[in-house]
Amino acid sequence: MCSPANRCPRETESRWITTHERHRDERSDAAIQVDCFASLAMTDNSRYSTPMLSETHARARGLANLPPVTSDSLLALIAMANADPRIDKIDVGVGVFRDGAGNTPILKVVKEAERRLLETQSTKAYLGSAGDKRFAELIGPILLGSHADDERIGGLQTPGGCGALRLGFELIATANREARVLVGTPTWPNHPPIIRAVGLEQFDYPYYERGQAAIRFDEMLETFRSARPGDVALLHGCCHNPTGADLSEEQWREVTRVVSEAGLIPFIDIAYQGFGRGLEEDAAGVRMMVEACDEVIIAQSCDKNFSVYRDRVGSLWVKTGSRETTATAIAHVCQRAREMWSMPPDHGAAAVRIILDDPELSANWLVELAAMRDRINSVRARLAAADPRLAFIGRQFGMFSMLPLSKEQVLKLRESHGIYMADSGRFNVVGMSDEAVDRFTTAIVDAMDG
Repeated sequence: MCSPANRCPRETESRWITTHERHRDERSDAAIQVDCFASLAMTDNSRYSTPMLSETHARARGLANLPPVTSDSLLALIAMANADPRIDKIDVGVGVFRDGAGNTPILKVVKEAERRLLETQSTKAYLGSAGDKRFAELIGPILLGSHADDERIGGLQTPGGCGALRLGFELIATANREARVLVGTPTWPNHPPIIRAVGLEQFDYPYYERGQAAIRFDEMLETFRSARPGDVALLHGCCHNPTGADLSEEQWREVTRVVSEAGLIPFIDIAYQGFGRGLEEDAAGVRMMVEACDEVIIAQSCDKNFSVYRDRVGSLWVKTGSRETTATAIAHVCQRAREMWSMPPDHGAAAVRIILDDPELSANWLVELAAMRDRINSVRARLAAADPRLAFIGRQFGMFSMLPLSKEQVLKLRESHGIYMADSGRFNVVGMSDEAVDRFTTAIVDAMDG
């Protein structure tokens, strides 16, 4: 078969956004295809001879030839926890917020928005590849602050944060196939597969030392300084998953300076805004990068802070050096969206849009968001107070932290206590009820004592 067509059909005035048609090879695509078919028809002896097909050659490859898939470790963990019949099991592997009773409730404002949507929605007609445009307009100020009105920034709705990440990396691959993606270790397990899926090279940088519960800041900066201009620096906007170790405001300023001076493209994944220090505080790093860099990509999610996990509500934001270049970039993104899902699901984004478009509902959402954040921080405080070796948990943010446990210790906790967490020791701080916290900490301390 012929090779796939070049996915980078344009050149750019800026480093990575396409603005002008790329001059093709001396030969047209049609000529290349003719050559491909001609080479397939030729044999060693004669261009016009037809080789005999063996039984092996005649047998077509099909779905039965697919190799087995290595399951996502976190999804496999969820399945194991669900299959465990013990009623007192503790599942701190799945990444959803749970309240003091151990439930993941639908927010009251979401219920009210859905009621209004049911009563007022008059059509289920398509919205287009960009989804709900008013939703994006309302998310912009929450994420970008005063930069929301910058004409060099464009945004659109996506199916959750995953959809935004995929579109963002597709855009990078279209603009510059040679760009490397600098990924901190450890990172969210789905980052590497998405990067591989678009054919980009991943280059790891040190981010967190679990044994010391510390960010490897100097090593991180050194990697950025030595990177090539045009490489992509993947950063967690807040509530780092899986470590909970966030950059301070001062560290964000230094990272922003180094990224800008090195000519890197910051790609910020912000999936937990409002779960850390606060709604405004959690967006500080994003806004610094937007202020300092001509080219920025941001993948944003509402799944957590609106508790609409299964509705898949997110957005992608792109900043370039000019309004025209951003329009071209968004056109590419919409084309990729059209090819993959045509348009994002509407229901969750419509509910979020109704909330943010109504001052009273918006104010009530902030109250419910604060209650979720307060529970995260209160459970962190309880865990940190249980043992000096767990004190670092109280200095971290968001739903996740990594315990100083070996894989063997994690497996023993699973078998002996019905406590399910990732083999790395990564656990969801609010994956358990208030009643289960003491039993959890006792088992963890016992495991650390050996």
